[in-house]
Amino acid sequence: MDSAVDGASNYNDYYDYNNTYPLTPSAPTEVSPSHCTVMCALLATASVIIMVLGIAGNGLVIWIAGFKIKKTVNTVWYLSLAVSDFLFCAFLPLSIVYIIKGDWVFGRFMCKFTSFILFLNMFSSIFLLVIISIDRCVVVMFPVWAQNKRSIRRAWVMVLLAWVLSALLSVPAAIFRHTEIHNSKHVCYYNFTHDEEHVAVVVCRFIFGFVIPFLIIIICYVLIIRKLKNNQMARSNKPFTVMTALIAAFFICWMPYHFFNLLELNLKYASVIPTGQIIGSTLASANSFMNPILYAFMGKDFKRKCYALLSKIESTLEEEARSTLRGTSITYSGDGKLSSTV
Repeated sequence: MDSAVDGASNYNDYYDYNNTYPLTPSAPTEVSPSHCTVMCALLATASVIIMVLGIAGNGLVIWIAGFKIKKTVNTVWYLSLAVSDFLFCAFLPLSIVYIIKGDWVFGRFMCKFTSFILFLNMFSSIFLLVIISIDRCVVVMFPVWAQNKRSIRRAWVMVLLAWVLSALLSVPAAIFRHTEIHNSKHVCYYNFTHDEEHVAVVVCRFIFGFVIPFLIIIICYVLIIRKLKNNQMARSNKPFTVMTALIAAFFICWMPYHFFNLLELNLKYASVIPTGQIIGSTLASANSFMNPILYAFMGKDFKRKCYALLSKIESTLEEEARSTLRGTSITYSGDGKLSSTV
């Protein structure tokens, strides 16, 4: 068996993005309880923060893009990306329970399905970022063609294709996922019966989930920057700063994850793999709440709606506070204990 069953004591196996750690073909490797306690606490805390921020941020994007602003090609991209990230965050509680209990209590089907959903999010999120980059490049490079050919219907077709391709690439996550009882605990883990299967899955994820998307995003933004500079379309450095931030965020979030996944194919680096995969998986997960900030909330329509929403909430709270204070003052005055003057 290529992948050892790293039980509740192996904190590396709590993350559903990869959870493959082939130390030996036999028994699981034990980690000291104190080490696990610290790492489990950090993992649980990070997961809860990502879940809360991701659900709040992506939920706000879904609400605004889906119900509050006019449907455009851009809102289709933002809505689809937010749904993908929201779906990931919605399944995080299962991983959090697994981290805390050290026992997968949800059964084999959910073990497979949760892993499939998480990789579906990974690929769909990345492919949608690629689509957004290509779309921005086309709008800048060929504005007339884009104005005539870009349509909401074509945008939905592109989104559907991205989700179908993501689903196909996520199937191995469900096929090789299994559950087993170890030290009286149920473990959800990857069971690769051959080295070739493990290598093929990791390399495929690296190529289709990072190399090709990253190259396309880089090329698109280089073309956009050159076009803006040549035509002097940018009156400030803000567009270039934003594009640099987008590229840097993509690289920082996903490169460590894929790097340590490739590293685990070589057992020489077994000592650094658990910690490295925790860092990589956490950064990859953090991408789910960074996307709304980096993509959706940079748009003028989203900013306007967010400001309007915040202003409305602030006004409601202030009005509620004034009403409460006024009612309290009148009550005290009626009791003869306090003046009604505020």
